Amino acid sequence: MGRNRDENNEKHAGLLRLAQALSFLVVFVAGVVIGLTTTSHINRTSYTISQSNQQKQQQEQVVVVNDNNNNKKKKEDEDECVFDFETFLHPTTVNHSMSDNEVLWRASLKPHNQNNPFTTIPKIAFMFLTRGPLPMLPLWERFFQGHSHLFNIYIHSPPAFSLNLSSSSPFHNRNIPSQDVSWGTVTLADAERRLLANALLDFSNQRFVLLSESCIPVYNFPTVYRYLTDSAHTFVESYDDPSRYGRGRYSRSMLPDIQLKHWRKGSQWFELNRALAVYIVSDTHYYSLFRKYCKPACYPDEHYIPTFLNMFHGSHNSNRTVTWVDWSMGGPHPATYGRVNITISFIQAIRNNGTLCRYNSDMTSICFLFARKFDHTALEPLLNLSSQVMNF
Repeated sequence: MGRNRDENNEKHAGLLRLAQALSFLVVFVAGVVIGLTTTSHINRTSYTISQSNQQKQQQEQVVVVNDNNNNKKKKEDEDECVFDFETFLHPTTVNHSMSDNEVLWRASLKPHNQNNPFTTIPKIAFMFLTRGPLPMLPLWERFFQGHSHLFNIYIHSPPAFSLNLSSSSPFHNRNIPSQDVSWGTVTLADAERRLLANALLDFSNQRFVLLSESCIPVYNFPTVYRYLTDSAHTFVESYDDPSRYGRGRYSRSMLPDIQLKHWRKGSQWFELNRALAVYIVSDTHYYSLFRKYCKPACYPDEHYIPTFLNMFHGSHNSNRTVTWVDWSMGGPHPATYGRVNITISFIQAIRNNGTLCRYNSDMTSICFLFARKFDHTALEPLLNLSSQVMNF
């Protein structure tokens, strides 16, 4: 029995050792599993944190890039804004895609704030309404030479016509978008308003002179500039003509807006200040009446502006033109002068014909600054005597 008891004790001890070994193995395996799980979690957490940091850095980089782009765009916009404002005030080209209605609307804009955020030297807009070539071009180029900062040129010619000029000419690329014009029709007045509207786009233009291809200057540029910019009045011929060539052209269909007592006639070749030019391009009501009821033998170019100014702005007008023309021959067109007519005494007689006219509050012998009509044969003799007689 003792022997059996010893065998049982040894068997019990072996089982205990086996149980301890198994327990150790279980604990070891559990430790390994826990270790692997913890390592995996730490790696995932580290990866997640690393990925989050990378995304954050990328976002910060994107923000920095976006900020840089926004700052760059803001600076470009600011630069563009400065450029646009300067271009708005003083367009560098007369080419544009605006329709007549659009350019007339744009030209009618008038600042009410008198504290201008810019300074400018007053310029004269020389507006040439032509049927094609400019035969007096060399004479005008000589007249303008050395004064480019005091004038702008605008040319209204047939749409299909273009002047082939050197880039050094002040007439180079100065053709405005135009339409066909027929003498004696409202299209002639349309062209005048189109020229005014395009010239008004430049805020430096303060005086506006309408000229034709047959016009010449009879004084030098400094004289013309001072005469116009110092004047308190515009120079639009406007008078009451009781004959059939004046009142006889009036239509009662214009009542009640335009009455016979308002009706005036005058030379097409006008000179205006900026304020009155804006009023004219802004008018749609009265001009529509002329467009509808002033048809041959009524000519809008001879009646619209003289009548409009007489009705609303008569005190600002001198009621005379500064462009000399000879109607002594009679007929629908004035006399034309060529080579044989050009002499010193002839030009002097235009410059000072012995009569006086009112200029501001005084009387003056300088009444005409320009003259017409001259054909191409008059160019050479005019160039020969311009320095002697006209001082340019």
